[in-house]
Amino acid sequence: MTSTTTAGRPQRSRLDRLIRELWFQVVLAAVLGIAVGLLFPGFGEHLTPLNDWFIALVKMIVIPVVFCVVTTGIASMDNLRKAGRIGVKAIGYFLVLSLASMLIGLVVANVFQPGAGLHIDPSTLNADDVPDTSQAHVTFTGFVSSLIPTSLFGAVTGDTILAALMMSIVFGVALNMSGAEAAPLTKGIRALSDVVFRIVGWVMRLAPIGTFGALATVVATYGAESLKQLGYLIVLFTATCVLYVLVVLGAIMRACGFGLFALMRFLKAELLVALSTCSSEAVLPQLVRKLETLGVGRPVVGIVIPSGFSFNLDGSAVYLTMASMFMAQAVGIDMSWQQQLVMVGVMMLTSKGTAGIAGGAFVVLASTVTAVGHIPLAALSLIVGVDRILNEGRVFINVLGNAVATIVIGKWENDFDADRARAVLHPSAVSPEPAADDTKVGAAG
Repeated sequence: MTSTTTAGRPQRSRLDRLIRELWFQVVLAAVLGIAVGLLFPGFGEHLTPLNDWFIALVKMIVIPVVFCVVTTGIASMDNLRKAGRIGVKAIGYFLVLSLASMLIGLVVANVFQPGAGLHIDPSTLNADDVPDTSQAHVTFTGFVSSLIPTSLFGAVTGDTILAALMMSIVFGVALNMSGAEAAPLTKGIRALSDVVFRIVGWVMRLAPIGTFGALATVVATYGAESLKQLGYLIVLFTATCVLYVLVVLGAIMRACGFGLFALMRFLKAELLVALSTCSSEAVLPQLVRKLETLGVGRPVVGIVIPSGFSFNLDGSAVYLTMASMFMAQAVGIDMSWQQQLVMVGVMMLTSKGTAGIAGGAFVVLASTVTAVGHIPLAALSLIVGVDRILNEGRVFINVLGNAVATIVIGKWENDFDADRARAVLHPSAVSPEPAADDTKVGAAG
């Protein structure tokens, strides 16, 4: 009797711990959402508000997180030049990875020709099917104007990440240069940071509800029958995303001395939420906290993550070139390599000017099609129906890619605790006998 009781308790306790894990709740909600979408499509189509409400709650807290993390990080710096170095290194890294991502998508689209068999007459396409958001082309002057808030604290009360980042940097520098006189204010913002992250924890507990609503709606709206024609593009894009994660991001993590799969396990809850809700912003606050826990310095996290979610969208970069070539092939337009490279150059510019716009990747695609002029704008109607599904792959890479970027910049700046990261990513490798196993942990690194 005693042995049965003692054997049952650990099993129940393990099950209880599993149920309390956010990632498990998200997976369970995803399975239920898919089931509802398949079995009760009429009901599933009306569950969109669940995801919308969750995203709105997260957006409510994103800007305060950016302000607290960036301001306190810069205010505590001994050398303000470090902030400038971090920014320059981050932008350089972002540009290299964005270009590489676009070229990978371009090569895959040229080799496998996903749209070549459609033979669509451009005159039969209906431009009315293209959503109005695709017309939101952003000029350079308009982009710069969007960075400047109407008031000093207007950026904190607004919803533009880049404007909040810019104001937070300025405010943090001012606190740093004010020295002891501004110490009470800096301490107050640190206290506010604790409060904000507590709210983040509460909001993230609602992620399973948002996941359930999002997947139920997607499955109910885009059934398997409606995806037959575009299935090849979806499969090819998904395979390219997987290859990009394993080869490119995997190689970068190996160069940093860590395994990509260990990082993915550590961020499994955030990646699952981003994958199911198709929103990078849905995990930005929690991602900031997780990377600090991993051992990346707050100044690095505070600058790289907010700017990365605007400039380092590797998944979106792969999508842009593949979708553009799919449309060109579908309507029978043969683009030369020179024209394709010009298109990539335009995308490198337009993709940096749509930060904060809903459906930003689709807006960039429309902007590029208009600017280059080789593909009719009405061709966007070919992929608008599955853009939501393609968004899942690009959002997943965007989140994981920015986490990797933060680790890279942290190591580059010598503001990364590698021993702490190993302990977090590989907890089983840390033994209670320090004398015997410390050498093993060091050797493994």
